Amino acid sequence: MTDVAQLSPAQRAQVLVEALAWMRAFRGDIVVIKYGGHAMTDVEAGRAFAADVQFLRQAGIRPVIVHGGGPQVSAMLKKLDIETPFRDGVRVTTPEAMDVVRMVLTGQVQRTLVSELNRSDNLAVGISGEDGALFRALPKRGVNEAGHEVDYGLVGDIIDVDADPVHELLDAGRIPVISSIALNDADPSGVLNINADSAASALAAALKASKLLILTDVEGIYASYPDPASLIHTITASELEALSPAISAGMIPKVRCCLDALAGGVEQVHIIDGRFPHSVLIEVMTDEGTGTMVLPDPKEKV
Repeated sequence: MTDVAQLSPAQRAQVLVEALAWMRAFRGDIVVIKYGGHAMTDVEAGRAFAADVQFLRQAGIRPVIVHGGGPQVSAMLKKLDIETPFRDGVRVTTPEAMDVVRMVLTGQVQRTLVSELNRSDNLAVGISGEDGALFRALPKRGVNEAGHEVDYGLVGDIIDVDADPVHELLDAGRIPVISSIALNDADPSGVLNINADSAASALAAALKASKLLILTDVEGIYASYPDPASLIHTITASELEALSPAISAGMIPKVRCCLDALAGGVEQVHIIDGRFPHSVLIEVMTDEGTGTMVLPDPKEKV
């Protein structure tokens, strides 16, 4: 990736002209960004991400950030000697572990990101998915190969999104930063741990966002992982659905979130590599972009 300092004045001017076209195209639009992966654990990557979000906001785009915090939660659980087994790749969340999840997501990960975003503009506001009943969920259940129900503890699947609290923050000129915790619809006094990709997808659909960006630690979706030549730059929902059996197992949940968001009315979903500085700006504000863009199927002509 070219260092900005190496660009000639003419090249820098071209970058700005290119960005201006995209600013005009997306001005006033809501863009939901799922923050995670390397960008969440590396200080410099986190600062580059915050700078990207600030740029989008100053350009008239309305960013909304949804975050998890798996690595930080794991570290704290280990520190406190709390064991949480994984079933089918899902962390079983006990009541004791849920207290830690709540504390780390809202009290640590979110505070760090909000502070970084507020270095210059003081526009970011952190809330939990339980605030204003933003997310409501039911306990997640699965079925194993023997046909028996699998209990994941206090892990939830979202059943309803009330986007009003987010709209109110956006209308006030704020940048909402949302932790992926939901009210438990089966227990009014309880909360559930939500997969951040799923939370971002559900919120993007509820907000009718023009874009959903999902930060990952890979370049995008590969038709034949890990062959770099098989990286997919643009694909439609039906093409992605057909390709799903060949996609790496770790990417399948994100693929499902992409498809759910598009089905819910989101115009574009992007899976991008958060390891690269300013990958958000490159994807939104340049012609070339980065990662994989998933689009709805073309509408049939009447």
